Amino acid sequence: MPELPEVETVRRGLAPMLEGRRLTRVVQRRPDLRFPLPEDFEARLRGRRVDRVDRRAKFLLMWLDSGTVLISHLGMSGRFKVFADDPPPLDKHDHVVFETDEGVTLRFHDPRRFGFMDLVAGRDLRRYPMLAGLGPEPLGDEFNGDYLSGKLAGRSAPLKAAILDQRVVAGMGNIYACESLYRAGLSPTRAAATIIGRRAERLAVAIKSVFEEAIAAGGSTLRDHRRPSGEFGYFQHRFAVYGRTGQPCPECDCHLPRTGGIRRVVQSGRSTFYCAKRQR
Repeated sequence: MPELPEVETVRRGLAPMLEGRRLTRVVQRRPDLRFPLPEDFEARLRGRRVDRVDRRAKFLLMWLDSGTVLISHLGMSGRFKVFADDPPPLDKHDHVVFETDEGVTLRFHDPRRFGFMDLVAGRDLRRYPMLAGLGPEPLGDEFNGDYLSGKLAGRSAPLKAAILDQRVVAGMGNIYACESLYRAGLSPTRAAATIIGRRAERLAVAIKSVFEEAIAAGGSTLRDHRRPSGEFGYFQHRFAVYGRTGQPCPECDCHLPRTGGIRRVVQSGRSTFYCAKRQR
């Protein structure tokens, strides 16, 4: 599933194409995605100007001049395809089509249909069920070591499980949890409550740096992620531990015959990759 860097990459690709433009045509080619599309979906969007394109955690937010926000989630395989000129024929998985007054065509493509779209009044956005209770944006000033110490205090859960909680780190996912813990030198299996002081600050800095570098690289393309331009993301070529079982990690002198290199364990049904020598 796309994580914060992938969604931010998509936001940055869509913003120049949509902000300040009117949606002259909207077509829903099926009644639902993961959930049914809102009633009068096409009519409520047609003719509206997109004032700005935001992101909250893993959700895209398109603010319209009507005060309504179009919320989009990419799910497992969803992506937006942008065509500045004459678009090619529709694909069977192009489920929603937008056209702007500048002649740009935008298609939401989602073979697995785990993504969704919804419309909500901007004044009610904070109370929207999937946004209410999210932690602060990890790239903002509010996200720091003191914040993490407070959120993790008293939690006996393994650290990796704790930072995957969207109420703690909004937008975090499995890939970037593994990479952040590696950079911070913290074991994914240690108790979350032990992350205080310098450990908490190291972790906050690591999360920010991993996210920032991943965004700059266009996210990670392991299966379905594409930028709106159609390009792949490239951060997967910089993974230190994720998916690298048995290999040496890049910043320590692991002795492979003795240590076995990067380890893989399963936590809460998800694969965790880490270096037992570097991460304590």
